[in-house]
Amino acid sequence: MGKRLPRKELLAEIGREKAVLDALLAPLRPREMTSLAVTKAGWTVKDILGHLIGWQELPLGWHATELAGKVAEVPMPGLRWSDVRQINAIIWRKFRRRSLRDVQQAFAGSHEQMLDLIDSLSDSDLVTLRRLKWTGPTWTVSDHIRAATA
Repeated sequence: MGKRLPRKELLAEIGREKAVLDALLAPLRPREMTSLAVTKAGWTVKDILGHLIGWQELPLGWHATELAGKVAEVPMPGLRWSDVRQINAIIWRKFRRRSLRDVQQAFAGSHEQMLDLIDSLSDSDLVTLRRLKWTGPTWTVSDHIRAATA
């Protein structure tokens, strides 16, 4: 997955990437965010924000499940990592009918939850393989967070 980052470096990377995203979004009017297809699949900017929320919600949910003493179904119940297209379709369907305002608020909320998750874990928890069950055998918490945020 690349270099596993401890808290300070992980937060810095996420901050840089979020600033770039915010700068790209700032000049867009609401109509542009909901009507212009910006991907080959026809997704709008709002769809992409929903996609980001969905991928941030996954590790947040896995972590909450493990904290509750249960086993998280990673990546989603009944699905495997080879089913990424299905996962993306599920996420798209979850957010496609929500208002732009709702999606923007949800994105801000999921971003803050990710930062809270990072703050709640030690550097060792973030970068050590198999430290938490939901991370699997080859990815760390840091790897999952980087994939979902930066």
